[in-house]
Amino acid sequence: MESEESTAWSNLNSQITTCRLCPRLVAWRESVAVAKKKAYAGLPYWGKPVTGFGDIKARLLVVGLAPGAHGSNRTGRMFTGDSSGDFLYGALYRAGFASQPVSRDRQDGLDLKDVFITAVGRCAPPANKPTPGELQNCSPWLEKEIDLLPTVEGVIALGRIAFERLLRLYLNPNESLANYPFSHGAFFSLGSTKPWLLASYHPSRQNTQTGRLTALMFDSIWQKARAMLSGSE
Repeated sequence: MESEESTAWSNLNSQITTCRLCPRLVAWRESVAVAKKKAYAGLPYWGKPVTGFGDIKARLLVVGLAPGAHGSNRTGRMFTGDSSGDFLYGALYRAGFASQPVSRDRQDGLDLKDVFITAVGRCAPPANKPTPGELQNCSPWLEKEIDLLPTVEGVIALGRIAFERLLRLYLNPNESLANYPFSHGAFFSLGSTKPWLLASYHPSRQNTQTGRLTALMFDSIWQKARAMLSGSE
């Protein structure tokens, strides 16, 4: 028999994967899943909203932007099957948060330790650009995941959009985002009853191939996060 906690996660994930609230995103994610990328022509595509993934007892929450058209939209697991995921999971492995440095599909055996990964958007958006309204539609999913992750001590935002959406979620409505400027490595304590927030550039191909985000820069984020967790030396 499922525990109350497992039932809550199952119900939430079922609600997420069946969501059709944003017509533009529904049309795009499903058309991509039919047309496919040539390199993956013989493989099945997920083509649905993507749920969070990882350790539900995690102290560290990682939040990205949205699924990639031929990454998570294909594999059905966050940051899985594309270059962004390769960069992320390699760093998590080096920092001791992941059991292996690569993530190819949902059945590849990857296990996350003390980390839960999700995103502010759940459907692959055209040109990797969800609209503010689409992100607002997705916001309840992230809020419900956070409610089911009571042991989280800190949050890492991958990219400016995720960073600002998280601030809107955690700050009082009258607080200005201008008091929390985004930069790689920016760290903010949001209050005694809230997790701390650490910002990173997104591990997109554009950022990693141009050198805007290097492996050394990315590793420093996970080293800092580990040092900030309770019980760390």
